[in-house]
Amino acid sequence: MEKPFKTKKCLLILSIIALLLLPVASQGASYQQVAGLIDLRSTFSDGAYDIETLVKMAQDRGFEVVIINDHDRVVMEYGLSPFRNILRKRVELPSINKNGAKAYLDSIKNVQQKYPDMIIIPGSETAAFYYWTGSYFKKNLTAHNHERRILTIGMEEPEDYENLPILHNGSSTKYMRAAVFGVLLGLVFILVSFFLVRKRGFYRACGVISLILGVVFIINSNPFRSSPFDQYHGDQGIAPYQLLIDYVNSRGGLTFWNYPETRSGIRKMGPIRVDTPPYPEVLEESKRYTGFAALYGDNITATEPGNVWDRALSEYCRGTRNRPVWGISTADYHEEGGAGEKLGKFPTTFFVRKKTREGILEALRNGKMYTYQGNYPHVRLDEFSVRSSDGENEGISGDEITLKESPKIRISLSASEISEKKVKVRLIRSGELVKTFEGMLPMQIDYEDRYFKPGEKVFYRMDMRGCGILVSNPIFVKFEG
Repeated sequence: MEKPFKTKKCLLILSIIALLLLPVASQGASYQQVAGLIDLRSTFSDGAYDIETLVKMAQDRGFEVVIINDHDRVVMEYGLSPFRNILRKRVELPSINKNGAKAYLDSIKNVQQKYPDMIIIPGSETAAFYYWTGSYFKKNLTAHNHERRILTIGMEEPEDYENLPILHNGSSTKYMRAAVFGVLLGLVFILVSFFLVRKRGFYRACGVISLILGVVFIINSNPFRSSPFDQYHGDQGIAPYQLLIDYVNSRGGLTFWNYPETRSGIRKMGPIRVDTPPYPEVLEESKRYTGFAALYGDNITATEPGNVWDRALSEYCRGTRNRPVWGISTADYHEEGGAGEKLGKFPTTFFVRKKTREGILEALRNGKMYTYQGNYPHVRLDEFSVRSSDGENEGISGDEITLKESPKIRISLSASEISEKKVKVRLIRSGELVKTFEGMLPMQIDYEDRYFKPGEKVFYRMDMRGCGILVSNPIFVKFEG
């Protein structure tokens, strides 16, 4: 009789363990984690390696997704008044559009065929706008906001890059309205010249001069500009960047503000100065973008509880913002060892049902990812979920769920190697620090937040510091009475 009893006891223990692990197993069955790298430069712009070398390096280091973000156009141009578009100096560096957008996309497609197990997604880093102050002759010429950068991801056609509404990006007839005054003035001079050149002597000479001036005014008005803005009329606020965001959205692409708290944007650059102070305020000023760089190579405050990211997410909860703001890691990777960087230090890990290009883009679009900064071994977020007490209603990063009770939160972290470092995990609800947990990895946290306000929509997110930095994307919860 003793043996059947032991067998039943073992089965009971196994059943209890299975029930305890069921939420994790359920989540694992729905999604798989795929590690990737975003914001890599190749030799198409200012990177040290070609696209195939970057992909091979990423694969060798255990990554399955590579998103290339070469500069789409890198130009600075300064002209002398009143003929700024004629008497000008232009400096242009290698970029996607300078070297050919079709060649760039074809190169990615060719490498994709060589590495079918990798997912390679095209994108760009873009500087939509800058403006001048000072004078070249007074040696105080300054380019403002030239390093306010946005990453585009997922645009597939050459014309998507060629027609980006940024300064100095080819020709377009879309913004001719901005050149109306200069064109009309030029046409007046040309019409006057038609009458004068029919005469002789002095009048004919005036007619020729009038014809030349008319052509000059039309050319100087730059009627085929690529943007309705120019660099000579001061700060234009968020408008140039919102124009770019809406353009990329119309092409099915994604946009992410890059390094909004950069400390390297103010410096001397040859005979001029560049002045791009940190710009986290754009996360609130702009709309309809996909997300921002929550981790990169600078000290970041935007992700602190109650700061600009939480304020933007709270706008979404209140219904004054039409989409959430998601966080990613961006590498700004150019060369191994460059500025102390190493390929793989800033991974973004995606939750996908199927490991496909479409699955990765869907994860980016819907916040199904977490970000990390640190050297090997990387920390893994095995689970971050919010659920009801019976486990039937559960959400992970990017999800929106409805609860009729206070939520249960589970956080599970691990690392590929044992570390003696303590980690600190913070649970944040709608910008408020709920609780801080400390311990060693691996770590599992089960916590009930005694917060329940019917009719209110909140969000939960978490971060970890100690073995690097890890930041999750939010889970939204609507409380129902």
